[in-house]
Amino acid sequence: MKIACYIRNVSVFEQVRTHLIRSGFEVTHFDSETSLLRTIRRTAFDLVIIDIAVIPRDDDSIFSWLNFRSGSGDRTPTLILSPLRNADLVALALDNGADDFLLRPYEPVELVARTNALIRRSAPPNLRRTIEFAGFQLNRETAHFSFYGKQISLTSREFSMAWLFFSSPGVYISRETIGAVIWSADSEVAGRTIEQHVYKLRKKLVVDNEQIVMIRTAYSQGYRLELCNNVPHTTTLPAVG
Repeated sequence: MKIACYIRNVSVFEQVRTHLIRSGFEVTHFDSETSLLRTIRRTAFDLVIIDIAVIPRDDDSIFSWLNFRSGSGDRTPTLILSPLRNADLVALALDNGADDFLLRPYEPVELVARTNALIRRSAPPNLRRTIEFAGFQLNRETAHFSFYGKQISLTSREFSMAWLFFSSPGVYISRETIGAVIWSADSEVAGRTIEQHVYKLRKKLVVDNEQIVMIRTAYSQGYRLELCNNVPHTTTLPAVG
């Protein structure tokens, strides 16, 4: 899940970033309204978090954007953070299209819970339950993993890791994200075992001595799933069920 954070105070952003990354979110920082508004026009995010540290002007562009967005059919939820205990500000934010308002300092568990609730409420009704890619099929409800109907036994963590990779083939997934999502822990804690689990999953992706897909490692970027060169490119897009 991708979250855009418009937070000008660096220390506040680092706190928010730490709490969200540990819960498996991908966080992008914006330190100006201009960079945020330009980026969200061309990049999809699952949530926008905006920190308001001072009482805004009547012509504040963020509130203009919120008001415009609420009437445009944009489903991306917005959470306002603020240290200001001001009922008028809360009303102004919500009336202009913000979906929630959270005072800081806050408890990390509340930030994560509100984030999950906002994303859950805005999600389309049909959530992804299966993935088909290059002959492999994953069923999230049954934790079933197979290759053209032939079952491949995975542990629960191996299945979670496979789901991450097969959900985004060709996209690098950081060790930090893998550690947070699968171990619910800081990447420094989980990192010692990530490589071992990747190694075991790699072995299980070899079917009848044939390697259809591979997990490539890039030291600074993490891991990504790739089709091997001998596989037709017509199977590169995962089907969603």
